[in-house]
Amino acid sequence: MAEHGLRKLIITFTVVTAAIIELIDTSIVNVALNDMSGNLGATLEDVAWVVTAYAIANVIIIPMTSFLAARFGRRNYYIGSILLFTGASVACGNAHNIWELVTFRFIQGIGGGALLSTSQAILFETYTVAQRGFAASLFAVGIFVGPTIGPTVGGWIIDNYSWPWIFYINLPIGLCAAFLSWLYVKEPTHARNAETIDWIGIGLLIVGLGALQTVLERGETEDWFSKRYICVLTALAAVSLVSFIVRELTAEHPVVDLRVLRSRRLAIAASLTFVLGFALFATVFIVPVFTQRLLGYTAMKTGMLFLPGTIVAVIFLPLMGRLLMKGFPPQVMVIIGFAIVSIFALTLSGLDLTAQSSDFFWPIILRAIGLSLVTIPLTQLAVSGLHARDIPQGVALNNMMRQMGGSFGIAFINTFLDHRTAAHRLSLVTHLAAGDPATEGRLAQLTRAMIARGASAWEAPRRALGILDATVQQQSSLLSYIDAFHFVGYLCLACVPLILLAGRPGSLPRGQSTAAAEAAH
Repeated sequence: MAEHGLRKLIITFTVVTAAIIELIDTSIVNVALNDMSGNLGATLEDVAWVVTAYAIANVIIIPMTSFLAARFGRRNYYIGSILLFTGASVACGNAHNIWELVTFRFIQGIGGGALLSTSQAILFETYTVAQRGFAASLFAVGIFVGPTIGPTVGGWIIDNYSWPWIFYINLPIGLCAAFLSWLYVKEPTHARNAETIDWIGIGLLIVGLGALQTVLERGETEDWFSKRYICVLTALAAVSLVSFIVRELTAEHPVVDLRVLRSRRLAIAASLTFVLGFALFATVFIVPVFTQRLLGYTAMKTGMLFLPGTIVAVIFLPLMGRLLMKGFPPQVMVIIGFAIVSIFALTLSGLDLTAQSSDFFWPIILRAIGLSLVTIPLTQLAVSGLHARDIPQGVALNNMMRQMGGSFGIAFINTFLDHRTAAHRLSLVTHLAAGDPATEGRLAQLTRAMIARGASAWEAPRRALGILDATVQQQSSLLSYIDAFHFVGYLCLACVPLILLAGRPGSLPRGQSTAAAEAAH
């Protein structure tokens, strides 16, 4: 039942805030890994599990949120998840060694995973069906702002305090959210019953998604299939997930009701949400790595590049929601949005090593506008063909696809950059050869410069070769980033035809009634 007045405002503030702090924690630790490594006496390879553990827990729990909410009561489950996330955050800050921290991050991810889908379901039910576009825009603010400002907030905390405070800041926010939820969030009247527990489905889901997420997070670091455990986990993920799909489609009481994907709109929206997650997280990954590795930016300066886009998104997202409420076709918004994100990526592909901060301003603004146009309509489309009782499950699957898209995006782009850098280096090196006039001339110029700086006649040529090698590596890296921006741009353009399959704006999938129709009865 839709809420009104002050109660509606408080619930909106509470659930959006809970979603934002969960999403911030997906990226806030990235800038603190070096400090954690030194403070806890761990290698950077070990401390990377701080990121991996959270991502694994998130992607496992998100599709199960509908079942768990039905089992324990959505209100109880939501408040319990906020408290679990908050308590685990404090435990992370108090960790005495790296594996304690990894364990508590996993627990934090279990609590945090529920804050996405459950927050969104609560928000949808707080507003009328006609206002769901606006509700989706408010939730989209959290989806967009959280991962984007995480590194900036983390960098500021690291510069001014110490790494445990990136976890301690969750304490007052979490307690406030839990208290307000206890006061104002109601149990839905159309909640599903979950008297039978699908233990087999739960087991297959945990093993399958846990193994897959581990492969995505650790594959590049471990040189993919050169490590035996990566091969084993890949096979385990494939077998478990196929078995899980079969189980959930045939079980009488599935833990994840995949039958909701019979809604063509949900299936298409979930597929495009995967691409949205890919573009969102991949670009948040590419731009900082490009600016810090090649342009020498600090973490704080890099984070500030995204600030104008974040401000634009906060302003722009509610406007998109209002357009949907007034009947603007969501398919058209998605097409325009993906086209704008493509323009953003292709514009950045034209940068070189002389790029200034101002060169990122308008492309980042375009990114914010494009993702704003895509995020809300996809969420709206995902639930538009579902019964009210199926909305939590549809929302959970849609959120899982975004998180999986982000994981695939970062893993793919990381590997893509390494392979393209190696390919470009090989291509550039073939143009450097002893006896080549241009190569010899460049080495002679560098050698004279080294001698002028005090190097000996024996040492100067070695330094000159080192500088030439570094230049080749730098140019190879630049070309690989250009390729990555091209890939993201063309991927977004390739998604445009898929949205046309969602059906005529305003039409319904045959044999289904919308939540709007159900609410009217």
